Amino acid sequence: MTGRVVLVTGAGRGIGAATVRALAAAGDRVVAVDACQGDRGEVGYALATRAELDEVVAPYGDSVVAHLADVRDLAGLQAAVDLALDRWGRLDAAVAAAAVIAGGRPLWETPVEELALLWDVDVRGVWNTAAVTVPAMLAGPDPHGGRFAAVASSASTHGLHRLAAYNAAKHAVVGLVKGLAADLVGTGVTACAVSPGSTRTSMLDATAALYELPEVEGFAVNQLLRRLIDPDEIAAVLAFCCSRDAAVFNGSVLHADGGFSP
Repeated sequence: MTGRVVLVTGAGRGIGAATVRALAAAGDRVVAVDACQGDRGEVGYALATRAELDEVVAPYGDSVVAHLADVRDLAGLQAAVDLALDRWGRLDAAVAAAAVIAGGRPLWETPVEELALLWDVDVRGVWNTAAVTVPAMLAGPDPHGGRFAAVASSASTHGLHRLAAYNAAKHAVVGLVKGLAADLVGTGVTACAVSPGSTRTSMLDATAALYELPEVEGFAVNQLLRRLIDPDEIAAVLAFCCSRDAAVFNGSVLHADGGFSP
């Protein structure tokens, strides 16, 4: 078989879904993971549904398989890794794209439950994904080709008003990736983070709602591109980060943000 085997979380829509498509188009085999909570989510907006995840994987036949798991559930993520190993005998890379956003108030008015949710999904979810995927890469037939990529955010570099908890979570993702890369020295497996700017996704719609903006186009002024980023553009970066050619992106943060400046 040609191509690599990659696990992608947050695969139901947005950047995660676009990454699944980019990898599959390049001939890779993918385990597409999403919690598919729909309207039952704990945040103030609808999350991806099972129908959306099925639509992502449908065009690719046996080369892409859907798996339902919440990134907070270590056992559910381990089952996704086991699925890759049972089906294709290896795991070469992982993309931790699952995340939620919450905010809209200054730090001192932000409920502690909101911080806990962002920490559990956006940070511990990345931690859990690494904890189950990296051992499979190390034990696989090509550890020097093992790649771990996490989706951070421009909020991992800049302080965004009324999003202190989200800022904290995304800064932590960058710290996690840097620590993971240091732990992997000498193994051949590498870890990096990709920080998108304002990207045309449902999460950006939710962000506009937090700021009480009527639409998302206003975010474009914060980027030197003067337009919103398409999810496929971020997916192309993440797909390259999953390749053997991306070894130099180790402990690195790739600012795929169109020149973001708050």
